[in-house]
Amino acid sequence: MEVSGRVLERDVASPVPLVEMHDIGVSFGGVRAVDGVTISLYPGEVMGLLGHNGAGKSTLIKILAGAQKADSGEIRIDGRPVQLNSPADARRNNIETIYQNLALADNRDAASNLFLGRELTTAWGLVDHERMEAETRRIMARLNPSFRKLTVPVSALSGGQRQSVAIARAVYFNARILIMDEPTAALGVHETAMVADLIRELIAQGIGIFLVSHDTREMMGLCDRVSVMKNGRLIGTERVSDLTEDDILTMIILGRNPRSDA
Repeated sequence: MEVSGRVLERDVASPVPLVEMHDIGVSFGGVRAVDGVTISLYPGEVMGLLGHNGAGKSTLIKILAGAQKADSGEIRIDGRPVQLNSPADARRNNIETIYQNLALADNRDAASNLFLGRELTTAWGLVDHERMEAETRRIMARLNPSFRKLTVPVSALSGGQRQSVAIARAVYFNARILIMDEPTAALGVHETAMVADLIRELIAQGIGIFLVSHDTREMMGLCDRVSVMKNGRLIGTERVSDLTEDDILTMIILGRNPRSDA
């Protein structure tokens, strides 16, 4: 799917990555789902993660999200080792995940979804709906000024607007590392462009993004670097400016990095 406008590549100035996943391994029975994978993410960078179904990318991301425990390897945040044994651990380390299904409550409005499970309360312990709506207006004005449907159920929103709510929830709770799983799947051209604009806004704020997708053209348009996995192993990590779409497809399909052969 074509992405209108390309996120400009940024020179990585910070010597310390936001996050490093080093030599990560996990097995399910006799199957090595992730096999010695090392990847990193810098502030204001979009790192694409590609591969066929079963390549291991979803498992790797679940490890960073605290939803799956690794058998081996180390995770560092700002250069310090951390243990991510649960999603709560990940959130404490400013890691937020937006899964493909968005995890939104369809019968509730944007404010209720933004604070789902983390509701603001009054001094008397009651849910503070007025403050939640005000905070939702504030964060939406920053991320997507054209968003106006604050009081309707999210089931009535477009796919792009639903992504806006999910992204706003992550950003409001101080995400520094954002995992986006197939954010434009099943979206039209206009809504895909809307999500691309949101990503541009996030990276301008210094947030690092892991972007998981099957769409090579989208990755070429949105990412600074891409990592390709196949059968649990990392085939390669390269800057997008050094690759063609055919190079990425060779890595995905043949499990060979053309840049290594050059």
